[in-house]
Amino acid sequence: MSTLIVPPVPPSPRDDAIQLHTAFKGFGCDTSAVINILAHRDATQRAYIQHEYRTMYAGDLLKRLASELTGKLETAVLLWIHDPATRDAIILKQTLTAAKNIEAATEVICSRSSSQLQYLRQIYHSKFGNFLEHDIERNTSGDHKKILLAYVATPRHEGPEVNREMAEMDAKVLYKAGEKKLGTDEKTFVQIFSERSAAHLAAVDYYYDSMYGHSLKKAIKKETSGLFAFALLTIVQCAVNPARSCASQ
Repeated sequence: MSTLIVPPVPPSPRDDAIQLHTAFKGFGCDTSAVINILAHRDATQRAYIQHEYRTMYAGDLLKRLASELTGKLETAVLLWIHDPATRDAIILKQTLTAAKNIEAATEVICSRSSSQLQYLRQIYHSKFGNFLEHDIERNTSGDHKKILLAYVATPRHEGPEVNREMAEMDAKVLYKAGEKKLGTDEKTFVQIFSERSAAHLAAVDYYYDSMYGHSLKKAIKKETSGLFAFALLTIVQCAVNPARSCASQ
């Protein structure tokens, strides 16, 4: 994922608001100017710009952008201008209930930290008037539903500390629940993946590889399938390689 480039000393939110207002004037919208401003500001700066625009022009910047832009550019800009939690909430509402892109919803949920998900749940309820868990419950099924519900609701440690003995034990437990037996004990996978920290799961992957000759990801692909497998793989990927995680916002 590309890194957001923010100017060392960005223009004031007031100047940005003026430039955006200017971009809206005339025949058509100067989309290059809009992108150049909004794509190079962080979430806090974008919030200040919205406030300044409302103060100076007595209008809602989001509504003006919606009226000036079209297609995929409109969708991207309107999502980008929100703070990360609100953006996630909008994406989840669309993918769970409207577009029915459950894989995209799964990727968002399973690549966020426990604290991010707790805040996201609050934003989701505030913005849409219903609970994220209810929309997950209505639009998913089976073990996939179980892992998503457990993952959004279970507090997890977010520090780098790892109990190595416990991580090694979890690797053994997952092996017994999967590759060692006929069939798969999905309940064990749900419990460990929803309750353990990212650092812990990275250690579990290390011990699994050391003891059984291949990664935990390979075991997941062998023992599970569909959206359940995709959820587990997303969680492991973000634990083992957080730099490539979708949690970068």
